[in-house]
Amino acid sequence: MQYPRETFTDAERARLAPHFSDLDGPVFALTNLPETVKGALFARYSRYPGTLRRLFLDEFAPSLPELPAGWDTVGEGERAARLYETIFLGYGDDSVAQLGGVHVACEWVSNVLTKVLQRPRIGAYLEQSTRYIAYDAEMPGGGYRYWRDPELGPEYAAAMDELFAIYSAAIPVVTASVAERFPRGEGESERAHARAIKAKALDLLRGLLPAASLSHMGIFATGQTYEQLILHLLAHPLPEARRYGEMLLDAVKATIPSFVTRVERPDRGGAWVDYLRTRADAGRAWARRLGLDEADGALGSSVRLQRVDGDEDDLLAALLFEATGVEEERTRERVRSLDVEERARLLRDLVGARANRRHRPGRGFEALRYRFEIVSDYGAFRDLQRHRMLTVQWQALSPALGAEVPAEVDEAGAGDAYRRALEISRREYERLVAAGHAEAAPYAVCLGYRIRYVLDMNARAAMQLIELRSGREGHPSYRAVAHELHAQIAAVHPAVGATMTHVDRTAEPRLERILSEMRTEAKRAQAERG
Repeated sequence: MQYPRETFTDAERARLAPHFSDLDGPVFALTNLPETVKGALFARYSRYPGTLRRLFLDEFAPSLPELPAGWDTVGEGERAARLYETIFLGYGDDSVAQLGGVHVACEWVSNVLTKVLQRPRIGAYLEQSTRYIAYDAEMPGGGYRYWRDPELGPEYAAAMDELFAIYSAAIPVVTASVAERFPRGEGESERAHARAIKAKALDLLRGLLPAASLSHMGIFATGQTYEQLILHLLAHPLPEARRYGEMLLDAVKATIPSFVTRVERPDRGGAWVDYLRTRADAGRAWARRLGLDEADGALGSSVRLQRVDGDEDDLLAALLFEATGVEEERTRERVRSLDVEERARLLRDLVGARANRRHRPGRGFEALRYRFEIVSDYGAFRDLQRHRMLTVQWQALSPALGAEVPAEVDEAGAGDAYRRALEISRREYERLVAAGHAEAAPYAVCLGYRIRYVLDMNARAAMQLIELRSGREGHPSYRAVAHELHAQIAAVHPAVGATMTHVDRTAEPRLERILSEMRTEAKRAQAERG
């Protein structure tokens, strides 16, 4: 793909140079900036329609001092580099690679690749949102925002253009319908209401976007995490992933080169890549041998609790463990002797009064574990996949599990166009597979199609995910999954389900986002008043 290249004036390039490792490529590290500024840049990034370098010039550069040409405060230094090589390479102490990190931006990445980039859990990831940014605008240089590859043929480009054209045409239609259904209420500012209307319309239409849609991502991680991520990218069968692996390596080398020095060594990084490829090939071969490689259909979205590890005795004993001075088994025996009322009181006291969802009980909740198999639209999967403290595995994206048209889209009169887009997506996926591009075929699949995945998590992680994703401000598709996760946990462990006191089952009578937008507007007004 020919990456979109933004044009900067000579003055802008001079302003950017001290702070970005590359001024032209789509992958670059942030340098010579305070940690608070880098964090704020990434926080704003998810709702900003442009690139990170343009965001810096527009909103951050005016408040930062200019640095002289050639300024560099992030170089490793010769002595530090030698010491690192001795410890890391000589003694094999990998934990040293956890002690340095870097902010990296990956721009113009497909939605397929964003999931690969976010797969390492030990890191911080921020992705441009389809809720706040409409994908109807052209990229620098022209054309809709989707991954391009000449090898996929002109039919692919034509199908993607048509999908984006349907999406673009539907935005004003659905926005007008939403605005009519949800008029501005008393106490709602016009600006907050308009943003909420836009978010609702884009939520309803995000299922039209193909997985080839391009996004921008911000990553903050340690050198160890980057090393493993780069190796997995270099071993990936998707050409886009391998190319970004090479660019990510260059960006990290520009800031903390010693942390990734093993990647390019044939006996270390080369051997790792070979191992990862061999392991993936073995999985595919055995799936074919066992007749498990063909996607089966599904009757719709579903949440199934496949396995439960642990019981209430394990939970109570684990919660008490750090306060006792005896073996855990003795605590478990004592807990087992309590009557129902005492057990309920014990759990209630150990969990405490949770004033908000950020007040979570102790590590003892990790003694229980749940494994769920879920079928949901790909858009919901994208949001649930990002949770770090759980195990997530997913199957290849395809049209095999079907898709649904949101009722509100039908009510707006855009349902037939939505269905036509789903059919275009399905046909192009099948054409790509038949043409020998099975790895790239998911690019053509609309985000409204379903995917099967596993979430394996302990009770503490489940509490965090369920309470966060059940909020009325969230997208209805992942809210439904969160509600069902809670219901099934409560069915097997009622006491655990009862501790999740901040699960939001209310229905917002106006808009999912309106309360959040009202709070944002109030904070902005307060800030403007000083």
